[in-house]
Amino acid sequence: MPQIPEKIHELTVGQLSARSGAAVSALHFYESKGLISSRRTSGNQRRYPRDTLRRVAFVRAAQRVGIPLATIREALSELPQERTPNREDWARLSEAWRAELDERIRQLNRLRDHLTDCIGCGCLSLSSCVLSNPDDAFGQRLAGSRLLPEKGRS
Repeated sequence: MPQIPEKIHELTVGQLSARSGAAVSALHFYESKGLISSRRTSGNQRRYPRDTLRRVAFVRAAQRVGIPLATIREALSELPQERTPNREDWARLSEAWRAELDERIRQLNRLRDHLTDCIGCGCLSLSSCVLSNPDDAFGQRLAGSRLLPEKGRS
């Protein structure tokens, strides 16, 4: 991993990519979504503050555990003066995200437990498919694993 001298306070997108492990396209995407920011040089090249490395690490760690980018952006926007998250910020935010992750785990466990029922069918055309129609939410109105648009509705 290339080292960046301490005296360098701004990074090019290539340096940020090399140090963070995120692709240049991912960094551009993060910037378009308001997760990181850069300034433009007179030659219209991006320059990122050095602490963007920590911000990118924060975004990637949150993504790895399944936190949506919109939720990450909201969390970052709540930090004072758009500062880079620190250990205490991560602890506070990860605690808040815990309930959401626990619910996803419950849903995945339920889907896993019903997977065998679906494999027996093979075509997912059961009158109430546990994968396409969890908890038979539409079973009272419709049959099958696909829901077709009702006439008059978009």
